[in-house]
Amino acid sequence: MARRSLAWQALILASLALLGCLLVDTTASRLQERGIRSGFDFLLEPAGFALGESLLPFEASDSTLRAFAAGLLNTLRVALPGAVLAVLIGVIVGFGRLADNPLVRGLATAFVNGVRNVPLLLHLLAWYFILTDLLPAADAALPLAPGVFLSKSGLALPWWGEAGWEVPVPAGFGIDGGARLTPEYLAMLIGLSLYAAAYIAETLRGAVQALPPGQRLSALALGMTPRQAFTLVLLPQAWRAALPPVTSQLLNLFKNASLAVAIGYPDLVSVAGTSLNQTGRAIECLAVVIAVYLLLSLLAAALSHGLERRSLRGMPA
Repeated sequence: MARRSLAWQALILASLALLGCLLVDTTASRLQERGIRSGFDFLLEPAGFALGESLLPFEASDSTLRAFAAGLLNTLRVALPGAVLAVLIGVIVGFGRLADNPLVRGLATAFVNGVRNVPLLLHLLAWYFILTDLLPAADAALPLAPGVFLSKSGLALPWWGEAGWEVPVPAGFGIDGGARLTPEYLAMLIGLSLYAAAYIAETLRGAVQALPPGQRLSALALGMTPRQAFTLVLLPQAWRAALPPVTSQLLNLFKNASLAVAIGYPDLVSVAGTSLNQTGRAIECLAVVIAVYLLLSLLAAALSHGLERRSLRGMPA
């Protein structure tokens, strides 16, 4: 039976590969008949456009492939910290949803219901409006901490620069020194992390409430506080059941980062759209984006399966 199953899987994969080759060949033939250039040679040609911000040094004369790499780094730059913040906030809000204090429980419930019932795009646009229209200008930046300033220009932070450790200071009409987090980046980070955190909180709440009630009562009887009972007894057990849906939410966070084009953050999809307008290679640009997101999703799924197997190791069958 195992050999027959493997044979069927191999046959299905071969059929899909053949179908894909026929589709690519047919598409290339039709494009050639209409005089439309095709192929991925444009990736090595100069991009012809600049990026508003990038971790990877990039100029308009650099290749389009480097532009895609810069866009990918921008996507990871907002998605990875967003995933960490989403899990942390989700755990805190999930604990709040189960708290004995009615005020804490009500605030956590209001957060979850308020965030989940508004589309993510509206969240991003709202945060972008708050950061760019309601905050003061750079010459009147809000001091959040020593060397940390928030204004319409973004968030200024101490950072290690070419001259050593740089601390932002007000100077003239702006802030000098340190590093800058742009309003576009901050809107994406806040919007993505809070949106995913609301779903993660509900997932953890459901997983905790699915546990036998005696678990919490036993922990409290041993002298633990409600917080200790949640973090030391309930959360580790609930996390095993919540891991697959939490991973799905984090995957959605990565894919939802493609909405960055709506507020002007130069992520992978934004770079692909600009490259499409520059070169006219719609199929190729879309293929690159699809391949990258598919690869990221497969890597995240493999990591999730590894964590799930590790969390189940040693448990009774």
